[in-house]
Amino acid sequence: MSGPRARPPALVALAAAGAAAFLLLPLAGLAWRAPWSSLGAELADPGARTALRLSLVCSLWAAALSLAAGLPLAWVLARVPFPGRRLVRALVLVPLVLPPVVGGVALLLAFGRRGLLGPPLEAWFSVRLPFTTAGAVVAETFVALPFVVVTAEAAFRGADRRYEEAARTLGARPGVVLRRVTLPLARPALVAGAALAWARALGEFGATITFAGNAPGRTSTLPLEVYLELEAGRLRSAIALSLVLLAVSVAVLVALRDRWLRAL
Repeated sequence: MSGPRARPPALVALAAAGAAAFLLLPLAGLAWRAPWSSLGAELADPGARTALRLSLVCSLWAAALSLAAGLPLAWVLARVPFPGRRLVRALVLVPLVLPPVVGGVALLLAFGRRGLLGPPLEAWFSVRLPFTTAGAVVAETFVALPFVVVTAEAAFRGADRRYEEAARTLGARPGVVLRRVTLPLARPALVAGAALAWARALGEFGATITFAGNAPGRTSTLPLEVYLELEAGRLRSAIALSLVLLAVSVAVLVALRDRWLRAL
């Protein structure tokens, strides 16, 4: 039997209601001013469709790259003790709190034509990242990768190692244990991390516009298109595109429920 429900003090309940209202009122305002009658026409605009297609392509690539890079890093952080592990973990999570524009500047100084790796990449592999679609993917991966790392590391730390030990006892090699035991045990958290990384990449603005620019059809993703529409005074179109991003964010959070909270 469940115990009696806790009743918060009146002041706590009032503060909680105020905080909820503060968070929900802007969303309500967006829904209130939304051009519901012409929403389909606004989203069918060629510029909106191009931005949506580009956003999906870049964000899916960013999520895939985040998984490919984040899973090995998360496993090492969770399972391999080494000097400076806490510092490495802190640095890996910096993009979570770093202002996105600062992240874009950092990417320019790393991969730009005068950056640390920009000249070798261009000279040896003819690869230029700034102000290209690939650059948009890199910028989105930079901000999305920590979501995979934080959720996957928590999953690897919390996995029941008895199953792994049993598999090793039966003669399974380390790679087989990782692929057949560890990853399946961590699958729910990995799915959550990938979904959060994709949603974060889809909504990225600051790092993308700083590192990749806003060239239509190449780097102008959905958040950048919202900004351009506002700058041009086309409020209805900006609201329509904002609703798409809002719907995706809400859908991801509702689908994941509290899985990602358990990873923090």
